[in-house]
Amino acid sequence: MQLWPWRRSRATFVPSADDQLVTEDLLHRAVEDVFAVRERRIAGSLVVYRGRLLVPPAEAVDRLVARFRPFGFTPFLRAEEGEVVLQALPLAETVERQRVAINVVLFVLTCVSTLISGALFFGSPTFHPFGTGNLVAALFTGAPFAFTLLAILGVHEFGHYFTARYHKAVVSLPYFIPAPPIVLFGTLGAIIRMRSPARDRNSLFDIAAAGPLAGLAVAFPAIVLGLAWSSVVPLPPEGYSGFGDSLLTWGLAYLRFGPIPPGYMVFTHPMVDAAWAGLLVTAINLIPAGQLDGGRIVYALFGRRHRSVGKAAMLALIALGVAAFVWTLHTSQGDVMLSIGSSANWFMWAGLISLLVGLHHSPPLDDLSPLSWGRRAIGIACLILLVLMIPPVLIHIKT
Repeated sequence: MQLWPWRRSRATFVPSADDQLVTEDLLHRAVEDVFAVRERRIAGSLVVYRGRLLVPPAEAVDRLVARFRPFGFTPFLRAEEGEVVLQALPLAETVERQRVAINVVLFVLTCVSTLISGALFFGSPTFHPFGTGNLVAALFTGAPFAFTLLAILGVHEFGHYFTARYHKAVVSLPYFIPAPPIVLFGTLGAIIRMRSPARDRNSLFDIAAAGPLAGLAVAFPAIVLGLAWSSVVPLPPEGYSGFGDSLLTWGLAYLRFGPIPPGYMVFTHPMVDAAWAGLLVTAINLIPAGQLDGGRIVYALFGRRHRSVGKAAMLALIALGVAAFVWTLHTSQGDVMLSIGSSANWFMWAGLISLLVGLHHSPPLDDLSPLSWGRRAIGIACLILLVLMIPPVLIHIKT
């Protein structure tokens, strides 16, 4: 996941209310050979020009970024009512000293928390003999789970990082987020911080899609290998709890084992559990809303109509919660509390995304250059992957 903190510029020149006209005149001179101005307007510290471009959008952005930077402004190009709008915003890239030690400490803590979680909930039978010694040895029973999950999360975030660097965007190293083992996976994922806007829709798409696709390149082989080491066993008489299937995980399990006979279950290897968690994180990130990876992909695909897609996604999550409630109520012999618990996850995610992430997405500098057709195809494929990877019921309990 990526976060992009805007802030007002600390550049060399920040205009006051008294010299806004002088500043606008300087900006106007800077755009004369790039943009034919038909109308100009000052709204507070924002300067807006309407007219037409004299050069291609990509070239215009390159020139204007360099010319606006000394005044502490950033140019944004977009289409509106058949005209081109150039906005000069008093914003600049955030400049922060990279504190690599923080990234390292958070990563080490996440390694420890996922090891503990893996040892408590997803211990590997292969490593169990090593857990009969001391506490440190016991932690290594969680190594297959922790290593697989951290590999998926790490490759996901570095997919964002290296793609952003390729497109010359300013970006932080990944911040891993440790969590108490009671959170089950021992981590809340990882984030990077985007410290500059994307240059255009193509670079915005590349940065957003690189993370989920890179993570899937690890998660998919991991779940296939883990299923090869899994087995079909009789249901325990005392009952059991397990992760709910998505269409993807159900299909892979079916290809490996065929139909599961009544009274039996798949006893999964810890790599499968870690891959399931990685697929869930990837699916949540692909939800097409706000600053999530899916929100960025949808903005690149649909532009300013992305908010409508985000609202539809929130309604779909609520519908998924209702469906989970009905399905669990039916399969758990009318256990209302269990059904509420199963469906509450999606209501919670809909609320968290709406309130904390929001449905708004900041535009790229060049919102005129269209997304390439190849990227459009990949974007649609990412949305299809979301449907395949999202499990309607996160946890199912058999008693």
